[in-house]
Amino acid sequence: MTVSWIEWRRLRGANMLGFLACAGLLGGAYYLEFVVGMEPCPLCILQRLAMFALGIVFLLAVVHGPRGRGRFGYAFLILLSAGTGAAIAVRHLWLQSLPPDQVPACGPGLDFMVEAFPLQEVLMMVLEGSGECAEVETLFGVTLPGWTLAAFVIVGLYGFWVNVKPRERLIWA
Repeated sequence: MTVSWIEWRRLRGANMLGFLACAGLLGGAYYLEFVVGMEPCPLCILQRLAMFALGIVFLLAVVHGPRGRGRFGYAFLILLSAGTGAAIAVRHLWLQSLPPDQVPACGPGLDFMVEAFPLQEVLMMVLEGSGECAEVETLFGVTLPGWTLAAFVIVGLYGFWVNVKPRERLIWA
């Protein structure tokens, strides 16, 4: 299936919009950290990395501007990145929902773990969670992992949709 030049440009614009959404979300996270003073826990940092990866996939789709079947590869990578981030956010929400007596003990900081342990072990320890990941911070009444989960679902489905749907219906200029 070939794509006309105009449709190809619209697809690039749609992927650029996805990239800008990821950049804006990361900017918001850094604003909350450095201006508001909300320190990110290790799971928050993993969610940021997943959002960064999602943004990179969108940016690669903009630069590459795939035609034909190549756009399905980007759609898959977008779903993979967004799904990974959503899974981490769900894990974070689960930790926050635990009763106080079942919350895991606080572990060492992420910087120490990265220096002292192999990467696979660090990921396992972070995903198991710690007490600091169970602290609930809200923004407009919704926990931050709740916002992050919504962002991964919305941006991921948007990226999948714009890359696999029939080109003649693409409305982004």
